[in-house]
Amino acid sequence: MAMYNPPHPGEFIHDVYMEPFGYSCRFVAKQLDVAASTLNRVIKGKSSISPEMALRLSKSLGRTPESWLTMQDNYDLWQAKQNVNLTKVHTINFAMA
Repeated sequence: MAMYNPPHPGEFIHDVYMEPFGYSCRFVAKQLDVAASTLNRVIKGKSSISPEMALRLSKSLGRTPESWLTMQDNYDLWQAKQNVNLTKVHTINFAMA
């Protein structure tokens, strides 16, 4: 089932894990063993969740690595659907002649 305007995983991390518990970016970054600037780029939606980050998030925050990557894929696909012009793309007929 397609989601309407899914959140960037960084927004999800901020809203579900950081804000309610008062955790700072520096604290969470330290738990993830990444630079605060790296996590900050993810939180602000300027960087995507990589497979490596998905493993770190899974161990530190929970959820499976696959769920973190799926969340990123859903966000990226929704963004592409809003911005990619497919009017010049044509269907290829693979029927045998």
